[in-house]
Formats: sequence, structure tokens, C-alpha cells
Amino acid sequence: MGALTRFVLATGTLTVPPAHAHAHAHAHAHDVDRWRSCIASASTRFGVPMRWIERVMRAESGGRTTLGGRPIRSRAGAIGLMQLMPETWAEMRARLGLGIDPDNPCDNILAGTLYLRLMYDRFGYPGLFAAYNAGPRRYAAYLAGRTALPRETIAYLDTVSGGDPLRLAPTALPPPPSLFAIRHAGSAGPEPTADGVSQPSLFAVRAVVP
Repeated sequence: MGALTRFVLATGTLTVPPAHAHAHAHAHAHDVDRWRSCIASASTRFGVPMRWIERVMRAESGGRTTLGGRPIRSRAGAIGLMQLMPETWAEMRARLGLGIDPDNPCDNILAGTLYLRLMYDRFGYPGLFAAYNAGPRRYAAYLAGRTALPRETIAYLDTVSGGDPLRLAPTALPPPPSLFAIRHAGSAGPEPTADGVSQPSLFAVRAVVP
């Protein structure tokens, strides 16, 4: 049993939401349902259950792309349906080769789902949700006993956690973008390993054209 699971069981944090919370969720259910095609695609690509993506979207944006006639943003600057912070969006966009518009619904869902998967692979269930909300550094600090979870994160877990399996099947994820570029004369490809299988380099190789 993980530290977060022990915490919520000991404190009784995961409670049944009040009736008005159910009514609020129902009011925006159709907004989330609009994106089921994009959600299904992201779910298949990254091996994340659709219900997890839907719960996060419902908690983050209610399935809405606009608020007050403008693209939806949180007070902290989180963006779009999955409410990604700008730096998180930039990293996921680079990994996935997405377009430049963070408010594109399907691109935002893809980026948010990849981030969910990365948090799951690092922290498991239900820690992925805490890390998604509070950030991986803060959640890692909580696991190390250096800080408490924010009340917002504890309330967030009430909304998105459920009786789900603790393990997802492994899946191949897009690698982080290369950090360096090496200038090299001629053409170059991935370096073969000892078993003869080519592996992508950690470096982007640029051919110098004479």
C-alpha cells in the first residue's frame, strides 16, 4: 500500500461527494462527452483508462474550452481542457510533435493524457492524480515526508479517485526531445546495440551539407 493510499485511508479523506457536487458533475457531463472521440484515441495511444481521462477533464475544466467568452485558463495559468501548465504543455507538445495551439481540444487531451501516463509510471495509483494536480516535485516531497499535501490536492483526489486497478499494462511512450545537437559530416542513423537493434540517439545529429 502506497504512502498516499495509507494517508487517505487513515484520515478518511476520500469521502462521498455531497449531492450538489453530483449535480454539478451531471450538469457538465455532456461537455465532457463531446470529446469522447479524442479521449478514446488518447486512451488507446497511452494505455490510460478513458474514465481516468474523463474524471480529470471533468475536475479540471468541466469539458469546457472557454470561460467568459475566452479560452479557459486557471488563476495559475493552466491551459485548456486538461488544464496543463504552460511548461508542461511545452514539454508534452515537444514529445508528441503537436501544433502550436494549446487550446486545440484533441492536442490538449493528448498532452494531458501523456502527462497522466508519465505520472502513473512514476507514482502509480492513486499517486498519479496527486502529482498531476500538485506537480511531481511537490508530490515527491510529500512522499519523502518533507511537506504536506495541499488541501486542494486532497479535495481533488475526492473527485478523481475511484475503485480502479492499481496496475496498467506497459506501453511505449514518446521519448523526451533531444537536449543537444551534434554537427556531423555525412549521414548518420541510430546506433546499433550489441544485439543489432538500432536505438535512437540521445542527440540530434545534423548533417553538414558541403
